[in-house]
Amino acid sequence: MQIFDTLDISATGLTAQRRKMTAIASNIANVDTTRTDEGGPYKRRRMVMLEAPKLTKFSAMLEQNRSRLTRTQGGHMLEGEPRPDEIFTGSGVMTQEVREEPIKPRMVYDPNHPDAREDGYVVFPDVNVVTEMVDMIASSRAYEANATVLSAAKDMINRSLEI
Repeated sequence: MQIFDTLDISATGLTAQRRKMTAIASNIANVDTTRTDEGGPYKRRRMVMLEAPKLTKFSAMLEQNRSRLTRTQGGHMLEGEPRPDEIFTGSGVMTQEVREEPIKPRMVYDPNHPDAREDGYVVFPDVNVVTEMVDMIASSRAYEANATVLSAAKDMINRSLEI
């Protein structure tokens, strides 16, 4: 792993946590939204963290062009050894948004509400503000951790340039 890989991974972590915070803020802002464009109450948004697809290293690509091993037949390679054009590295985190169907919607009796059903109950989103605040704190701490890693990597790069 090279120092620049650390910067890439931390940057994707920062982006993922920012997207998670945006989803949490949307959930909190819409805690009382009973009517959406899709119809029905607001559906809770949640970000799922996934490993980002593997990408080839730039240095590995340069090495491939310098070596003639890319033209070597597969039979000449050791069994189980990756070919030079199959060298991959992890590239961080990506997010995927999931809109959840409410497990048990919050029902409030308010016959005067414009979105009240015939029985007088209003269907509110199943968003728990306490849960969202806990998720927000965890996401904020993860964002801070990624920012700290990014800062430490930057300091190491600067110190190595002073040698």
